[in-house]
Amino acid sequence: MNLRRKLLLVALCTLALPVAGWLYVRQMETLLREGQAQALLASARAVARSLVVTDAVVSGQGRAWYVQQTPDPITVDGYGDDWAPLTPWSQSLGQRGRLLLAEDDAGLYLYADVPDTQRTRADTDDANALAADHLILSLGNASGQRRYLLASAAPGPLTARPLDPAVDGLPDLITAQWQEDGSGYRVELRLPRNLSLRTFGVGVYDAHAGGDPMAADTRPLLRFSGTLSGELAKLAPDEVQARVLSPQGWLMGRSGRLNTMPGNDGQPGWFASLVYRSLLATRLEDANLWSQDVPRLDTREVSTASTGTPVSVWRSGEERGSVVLAAAVPIERAGQVDGVLLLEQASRIVPLLANRALLGLLLTSFGVLLVAGGILLTFATRLSLRLGRLRNAAERAQLNDGRLDGLFEQGRFPMTDATDEIGDLARSFERLFVVVDGYTDYLRTLASKLSHELNTPLAIVKSSLDNLEHATLPAEAQPYLARARDGVARLGALVRAMSESSRMERSITAAEPEDVDLRDVVRGCADAYRPLIGPRRLECVLPEAPLHLHCAPELIAQALDKLLDNALSFTPERGWLRLSLRVVDAGAEIELANQGPLLPEAMQGRLFDSLVSLRDKATPGAAPHLGLGLYVVRLVAERHGGAASARNLEDGSGVAFSLQLHGMPRQRLSG
Repeated sequence: MNLRRKLLLVALCTLALPVAGWLYVRQMETLLREGQAQALLASARAVARSLVVTDAVVSGQGRAWYVQQTPDPITVDGYGDDWAPLTPWSQSLGQRGRLLLAEDDAGLYLYADVPDTQRTRADTDDANALAADHLILSLGNASGQRRYLLASAAPGPLTARPLDPAVDGLPDLITAQWQEDGSGYRVELRLPRNLSLRTFGVGVYDAHAGGDPMAADTRPLLRFSGTLSGELAKLAPDEVQARVLSPQGWLMGRSGRLNTMPGNDGQPGWFASLVYRSLLATRLEDANLWSQDVPRLDTREVSTASTGTPVSVWRSGEERGSVVLAAAVPIERAGQVDGVLLLEQASRIVPLLANRALLGLLLTSFGVLLVAGGILLTFATRLSLRLGRLRNAAERAQLNDGRLDGLFEQGRFPMTDATDEIGDLARSFERLFVVVDGYTDYLRTLASKLSHELNTPLAIVKSSLDNLEHATLPAEAQPYLARARDGVARLGALVRAMSESSRMERSITAAEPEDVDLRDVVRGCADAYRPLIGPRRLECVLPEAPLHLHCAPELIAQALDKLLDNALSFTPERGWLRLSLRVVDAGAEIELANQGPLLPEAMQGRLFDSLVSLRDKATPGAAPHLGLGLYVVRLVAERHGGAASARNLEDGSGVAFSLQLHGMPRQRLSG
């Protein structure tokens, strides 16, 4: 990973700022909501106590039958089409039946739906009517209670038969409609509105299940109270919807309406609402569970409050971007819960404030992140460019043999005037290259210096040995004299080779380039080598098109001579050699491959250094090998802007030495 990416990662650490801010805004939003919830709960407790004091809520009702307000007129025909809007809030009747009660100005309506697939039929007037499937209707007022039998052997109208003596204020005749099918039967009837009923009971008798044929589930009637609603309107706070519910969640009174329409602050867009619900708001209840125009609320919060525990909850509002706070408290009298008071207050302030705080935080954090990232990226880019200049200068200055070529730009190493750590590093590099250049120059001229200095001592030793040959020496001294003369001859060969190496470097530097077709140079060398290699095979591979290069052909031929001499030292007597020429990017490559032993891995990078050789040590009396041939090959390649390399062949049959040539620079003619 480069420096710029590392610093970019460091810049990304500033993302901790918006994350911390988001957590802070969310905590503040939670605190605001908790404060509003506590305030609304306190108001709800005060209103609940006032309702108890004024006896606005009837106490001790327990379980009751709820009478809904019918939105449309009901036709008594035994069918449930008119009851469709009220069906979701039907009440359980018996084990599987459903009961619906509704009223309007015309009277009190009853609709009972009883599943029964095994029917035992009888009419109301039959003697065995109580043994057949039937309904028991129980009506009670201040004067007493009276029961009625409803049964029918076939669909159609029926007349209920009283089972008890007459009671003042209760009817003697009740008509109803009976409808049935394969799944069961349905009964629908209407009672006068002026009965002043205190209790109302309905019983279902199934002849196959057995039981008490006269039993009825008798309960008080519970309905929406306008009086309670008026009292509630006086006590409820402004801009708050108040609802009084029975412990089972039935609506008994209501005042006010929720105002979820956009206010002066406007309505947040869909994105702002999504941000608030996703990033800021904790869990919000579904608004459908808290509908305003339903006769019953069956929510967890109402059930909790009916057990005597106050509770508050935030839910989604009906309008986009709004939230509603609901507080449910029990209405208690003498330790008994008579009902539940529900206060609901719409709020846009909390979402708007939270959204604005989060938006401001995000914009500020994005600006800070952008500025910090830009500064770090600029710093990293500048630092990377400066380090790149330092690297390029170091790579341009040092050649493969350690010599420094084109050392510094404008006479000095770049960025040595800088006052920071990069400047210190540049000055250290400059001092290092100066020392390396001086030492490399000393090593490069050491051979010529040694050859010059050794000539005089060798001449003295040689003349001394010549004088000893004319002197009379014992026979046992003759072998020592021969060994001394052999050593002097070998030292002389070494001195001459060292002098020749120095002259060769100067000749390579002074060589004059010309435009030639390298195919002719390589082909001529191959033709000249074949008589010299004996039984070995030499293959020459050349490109079809001419390959022109501005070079010194005599130097290239000299380098190939050195490569051939090196290859013959390791190629078996009947082995093969392959000399090939091919085009490479901006130049040419000459390769001489030969069969033989592979190169050691540790020596592949040092073969082209001076005084390095892989040949066996010379036998006594043989001329020493200094390892200067491949060194000359490297000098020729570098003179042509290329490089020399060696590798083992992929099939392991031998080695290949390559010369990459890019041409020599053209000299400008001075006018």
